[in-house]
Amino acid sequence: MIGPHPARLDDVARRLPLYSLGAYVLVTVVLGLIADVVYGTSGKSAAAFDGPDWLDAQFRGDSGWYYGIAKNGYSYVPGQQCSVAFFPAYPMIVRIIGLALGRDYVTAAGLVTLVCGAGVVMLFAAWVRARLEARAAVVAVGLLLLYPYSFFLYGSGYGEATFLLATLGAFALLERRHYALAAIVGAVATAGRPVGIAVTVGLVVRAVELIAQDRRARPEAAVQSGAAVSPTPFSEMVDALRNIRGREASLFLSASGLVAWMTYLGVRFGDPLAFAHVQGAPGWGQEPGLRTLLKVRIFQRIYRGDWHVLVLMPQIVATIAAVLLLRVVWRRFGWGYAAYVAVSLAIPIIGTKDFMGLGRYILSAFPVIAAAAVFLTNGRPRWLVPTALPLCFLGMCFALIKYVQGVDI
Repeated sequence: MIGPHPARLDDVARRLPLYSLGAYVLVTVVLGLIADVVYGTSGKSAAAFDGPDWLDAQFRGDSGWYYGIAKNGYSYVPGQQCSVAFFPAYPMIVRIIGLALGRDYVTAAGLVTLVCGAGVVMLFAAWVRARLEARAAVVAVGLLLLYPYSFFLYGSGYGEATFLLATLGAFALLERRHYALAAIVGAVATAGRPVGIAVTVGLVVRAVELIAQDRRARPEAAVQSGAAVSPTPFSEMVDALRNIRGREASLFLSASGLVAWMTYLGVRFGDPLAFAHVQGAPGWGQEPGLRTLLKVRIFQRIYRGDWHVLVLMPQIVATIAAVLLLRVVWRRFGWGYAAYVAVSLAIPIIGTKDFMGLGRYILSAFPVIAAAAVFLTNGRPRWLVPTALPLCFLGMCFALIKYVQGVDI
């Protein structure tokens, strides 16, 4: 079967971050046009939005909470839905940009997402380029750009892009042995999402892995060629623990974002874990317990004939696929990235009552997307990728339309 010329693929892979940025701009334009049309035909929001319609259209769902935080700060009333459920990194950046835009926090939220989204695709492209064969790397970027829930990276009022940019940046700095800088950028991530602690776990485990690899004197060229590399033996990981020094230990400071957030909540509201306690408030109903762990509410909604449960099905399927791909992550990218993915998936899976939001949470587990590209290109029929990517794009367009229409995604 005829496929892309290898030399051409290699050329694309060498310039993959730049090509990825161009593709991101193109998809942004297409999705912006779709959002604009849907926004105009389904009725504009009653809120006084002053920005372009294609950005205002994507200010839905939890965007309102971020808007309130950027404008008025945090509030907490035990037992009620409150803004402390949302971590501060993204809304604080939105506040700064919004003040510069004359207190237009809606436009600021979209612009922050767009800038961070562009950075995400370029860093991700550089990451996969160094670890995958040319075709798999290109497919991985395509999956990131077109994954159905990736529309959250194209101007929405959500913090996914900001968190993912900080996470990718922290790992990129660590790979270059900039430990202190990795910890600082990682702190932005841990101040950005409840799953941010996975970044600290991943960075520390990856640092131990790097020690083990350095002790084996594995040629760096073998890692950078994109060829499959066996994971570091567990026994060598254990032995490497004895060689941890201050620079590796400094990565624990990446948890300072979470610590600072908990300190603020403790001083301001007397409850360092307010962000967790508020999850059980009426309307959210995600209090810790067996009912949440067993997802009893999903079966209740099915029993009642609640059609909205159909929105959850793609997210459940995506979650199962992500869990199944964890082994591929470990085999291809090592212990550090596998630890990061495991924790970043485990927290929302355990904590969600019905898998709502898991579709976008999987975006944070970025090595899973690269693992999916490995699966699609490793001995699979050539037609699979040209079929999968357009289907992903159609799914993203459909998800965006429902999101703009006010459906929780």
